[in-house]
Amino acid sequence: MHKILISSCLLGTPVRYDGTGQQLLHPQIMAWQQQKLIVPFCPEVAGGLPIPRDPAEISNDKVITNIGDDVTAEFKLGARKALQLCQQHNIRFALLKESSPSCGRNTIYDGSHSGTKVKGMGLTASLLEKNGIQVFSEQQLPALAQTLA
Repeated sequence: MHKILISSCLLGTPVRYDGTGQQLLHPQIMAWQQQKLIVPFCPEVAGGLPIPRDPAEISNDKVITNIGDDVTAEFKLGARKALQLCQQHNIRFALLKESSPSCGRNTIYDGSHSGTKVKGMGLTASLLEKNGIQVFSEQQLPALAQTLA
C-alpha cells in the first residue's frame, strides 16, 4: 500500500491560521490511519509560521498576509519540506486542504482578502504536482480512494 501525505488540519490538528483544525471525519481516513498509511504534514508550520498566524493569500506570485506582510519565503520553505518528505517516504499521493495558499488543489483565495475564491493551486500543491505526486483535495477523497484501490 502507498503512504499518503495528508494536511494535518484535515486530521483535526489545530495548525490552521486561526489555531483550529478541520477534521475530516470519514471511514476511509480512519482505515488509512489504522493501516498506518497517513503521513500528516502542515507546510505552513514546517515553513516556520506560528499558530495562530495572520491569514495569507496568494497575490502576484507572492503570499501576503491581511496586514501586508510577505510570507512567501515561509510558504516556499514549507512546500520544499513537503516535497522532501514525499521523496524520503516514496509518497506519490497527497490529500490537501482546498483553498489554502499552501494546499489548495483546485481553488485559492484571490489575494484581496475579501473571501473570493478563484481557480488556482497553493504553493505546496503546485510543487508536489510538478514533481509527479498526485494531489487531491478533501472534496476529492472518493477519487483518491478509488485511485489507491
